[in-house]
Order: sequence, then structure tokens, then C-alpha cells
Amino acid sequence: MSEMSKPSGHLLAGDADWWRGAVIYQIYPRSYQDSNGDGIGDLAGIVSRLDHIAGLGADAIWISPFFTSPMKDFGYDVSDYCNVDPMFGTLADFDAVVAKAHDLGLRVMIDLVLSHTSNRHPWFRESREDAANPKADWYVWADAKPDGTPPNNWLSIFGGSAWAWEGRREQYYLHNFLASQPDLNLHCDAVQEALLDVARFWLKRGVDGFRLDTINFYFADKYLRDNPSLPKALRNNTIAPAVNPYNHQLHLFDKNQPENLDFLRKFRAVLDPFNAAAVGEVGDAQRGLEIMAEYTSGGDKVQMCYPFEMLQPTRLTADLLVETFERMTAVAPDAWPCWAYSNHDVIRHITRWDLSDDAAKAYTTLLMCLRGSLCLYQGEELGLPEVDLDWAELKDPYGIEFWPEFKGRDGCRTPMVWITDNAAGGFSTGTPWLPVKAQHRPLSVAAQEANPSSMLNHYRTALAFRRAHPVLRHGTMEGIAAEGAVARFLRRGDETLFCAFNLGDSPAKVSLPDGRWQTVGQDLGSVTPDGRSIVLPAWGVMLAMAA
Repeated sequence: MSEMSKPSGHLLAGDADWWRGAVIYQIYPRSYQDSNGDGIGDLAGIVSRLDHIAGLGADAIWISPFFTSPMKDFGYDVSDYCNVDPMFGTLADFDAVVAKAHDLGLRVMIDLVLSHTSNRHPWFRESREDAANPKADWYVWADAKPDGTPPNNWLSIFGGSAWAWEGRREQYYLHNFLASQPDLNLHCDAVQEALLDVARFWLKRGVDGFRLDTINFYFADKYLRDNPSLPKALRNNTIAPAVNPYNHQLHLFDKNQPENLDFLRKFRAVLDPFNAAAVGEVGDAQRGLEIMAEYTSGGDKVQMCYPFEMLQPTRLTADLLVETFERMTAVAPDAWPCWAYSNHDVIRHITRWDLSDDAAKAYTTLLMCLRGSLCLYQGEELGLPEVDLDWAELKDPYGIEFWPEFKGRDGCRTPMVWITDNAAGGFSTGTPWLPVKAQHRPLSVAAQEANPSSMLNHYRTALAFRRAHPVLRHGTMEGIAAEGAVARFLRRGDETLFCAFNLGDSPAKVSLPDGRWQTVGQDLGSVTPDGRSIVLPAWGVMLAMAA
């Protein structure tokens, strides 16, 4: 194995800070590798492809939900937190994932959905029976208004009211997502303890941490106060598509509640004996960075959060990058972000930002140089674009609800492509659950392996550069500025790196800081300076080490 592709096994030596600066590779299990020909990816398939991730140079994997579920929201509606859905395999298969990953030097993080369950979960089946059973207050129940309408104006992200009627209790229950995803009531101590037990179950099974879905949705206002309206000029469709009325409210009371901080402290106390880490998904268009600060401050809550600043529809420019980091410094100087360009919920960034190969490579190198931890989404390393699906091919209830103005999330969830000369891209011997489109197959792993200038090999080189310069994992980030389309900053630690990125399609000039600088990262296209300034080509980068 080449130096570039050696797995980073040194991270498995009991280091409590292994997560700091780590590169985490997200696996969407339905679409990674099918081992049995049923058209759905599974845990055994993941085992067979872990060498690809280790060879890429990632430090950890994050596996989206594989728990027992009716799959109304494809695993984010859990009916048994402590078992594997048969479509993905068995607990023994999961143990095999952990064992193989650890052998390759990869940490294992799994997706915990603690804000809600499936309506088929035994907890909800009991809770819905009446108002006197032992789990009567395990979910958020409320009486109707005198006219029979829902108790307040809260809206579901998936459309319509966030309240659904249950005739057996003659009450409404809260669902921030699908009506089949009732929200747990974390104001109930027994619910908190049950969820902490779920975390303990998986930690004892060998997982190294968790991605916490919708971490800021755990608590709702106990008084169920109405949300105020949000002026049109302030609406931001990062969290929900523009056609969704969810964007019309300022979500003061249905999420982001202060009680969450104490629960996260309890959760951290469960993590620490295992040297485990958690990254929280902060779903908020207005206060994402502030919430990240609250949830990662003090060393007693979650270690990191990823906000949506780089998952936004608008392409990340030099000015936006500077604005993001300056705002983070102002509101969250000690917070630890986890940056991502793509995931299973948003249009792939190649399409979302309309990137050429050269532009995509520049953004990849930029990501590797940022302060924080990083998440890569499967297929990102191949430069996969979003695919367009026909109405008949849709599976995502979100897209079905808002079609055709919003086509849902299926376009970023289609199967991974491993080989070119196969209709399913090597993902399955059967019919894939979502189609593998012709535009993806030429971008397969096999097709890119032998091409030194391929996107896949650029990602490998960029990850190797990050590993070779620990200052990129642990150092400070200073002097961030925009010079036209060029973003520039310093990374300081045991060494000092100057990083400059032309995020535009025209040549741009950048000046060097004072001092002597030696070019590094030439295999990433880093340009050698000539004097005190340099003209970077379109999408050009400059990486230099203080001499």
C-alpha cells in the first residue's frame, strides 16, 4: 500500500481527542454495497468495501441508520434502537463492520435519532393507548384547542401541521417530521435515561461515537407557545426548500430549547469512559453557529457540531467563507465545527454549486485546510453529480410531498458506483432500490483508479496532505481574508502554513505574508510564488510553509 493510502491506524490508540480534526466518511447503507442481490445495500456490503475508505485516508466512518424500522423515512424512523433491520443484516454483521473497520484503523460512528421514533416503536404503541399508562408522557401530547384544531401553530419540516390526532387519547401528538415519526418528550427523565441506555448499548458493542440527528430538536417548549412569523426578507431555505411553509416561522419554541444543554451533559458523561465522540447535526437557518457554540462549549457537552453554512444552496465564495469564520470567532471562538459540503439530505455540491472538475478539486483542497473536523459523503470522492429522477422513480416522502418544485433527496442517495461496465455500477446483482443513472457509471471507482488526475486520486492526495501536516488537524486558523475571489489564511501550530484559494474562474492576484515561504502540496497543484505576490490561475491554490 502506498504512503498516500495507508490507513490512519494510529488514531485507535485510546486517544480521547481522536475526533479533533478527523475526516469522517459518511456511509448511506441502503446505497453503498448490496451483498445479497436484493437491491438494497447492507452491513456485509459495507464490510466488503471498507478497504476503499481506508485507502482514501479517512479516519472514521459514520453509518446512517440501520436499526429496525418500517422505513417510512428510510431508517430515520426507528422502531428498535438496539437491533439491526433484517434488510441490513444482523447484529453479528454489525460486529463484523466494527472489527474490520478497527483492523483498518477506522473509527466507527453510528447515527442516533433521539428526537423521535417510529409510531411502530413499542414505546409509542403503549403511550398512545391512554393518558394513564406507564409511558403516557414519553411523547409530546397536547389537548386540542376548543375548536378541535391543533394546540399551536408549529409546522412539520415535511409539510403541514406538526401535530397529528390520536383518537384513543383524544389528543394531538407532536411530529416535527412525518406523522409516523412522533417526537419523544425529553422533559420526562425516564425518556432521557432510556436514550442514554441506547448509547451505552452501542458503546459496549464497540462503536467509537455517534452522529446525533437533529440535535437541536430534542426538546420542545413545555408551554407549547406559538412560533412568531419570520419576515420574508429573512427566510432562508437552507433547512427546508423554498416552497415549504416551514420557512415562514422563526422557530423559537419547537426546537433550540435551553433544557437540551443538561441532557447533552448527561450524554457526554456516557461517552467519556469510552473515549467516544459525538457530532451533532444543527438544523437551524438563523442560529446554527450560535447553537454550535452552546452545544460544544465547556468540554462537557458534545465534542463537535456541523452547522449548515457549507451545505447551503449558494456557492461558497471567499467572502462567504470569511464571513462564516469571522461570525464563528465572534459567537463561538472555542467551538469545534465539523464541515461538510454534501450529505444524504442536500443536493450534491458538484451540482448545487455548478462546479467544474478544477473547481471541485479546489474546494476539496480548501476543505482539507480548514480548522475543524470534516465529513465526506459517499461518492463525493468520485465527483458524483446529483441525478434527476422521474416521478415514478421517487422514494423520498419529502420529494413526493413537494414535487415538482422540490424533488426530494433521492437524487443524492442513488447507489455508489464501483465499476463502469455494469448497469448497477457494481452495487448489486439485482435491481437497485434507486436507479444507477448512466451519467454516474463513467465516474466509477474502477474507472478513476488508474487515472492520476482523477477526482478520486485528488481526494486521496488531499487527505494525505492533511495527515502529513498535523497543524491542519489541530492548529489555529488566523488572518482569514478575502482578496477578490481569493480566500487566504494561516494555520499555526508546530509549523505555519499559508493557504490561498482562488474560488473564481478568472486569474486572481494574492500577496504573500511577510517572511520566507516554501511551496508545499505541489501534487495538489500548489503554485510556486515569484516574489511577494502571485497570480493564481482560475481555481488555483497556493500552499506554502514558513521556512
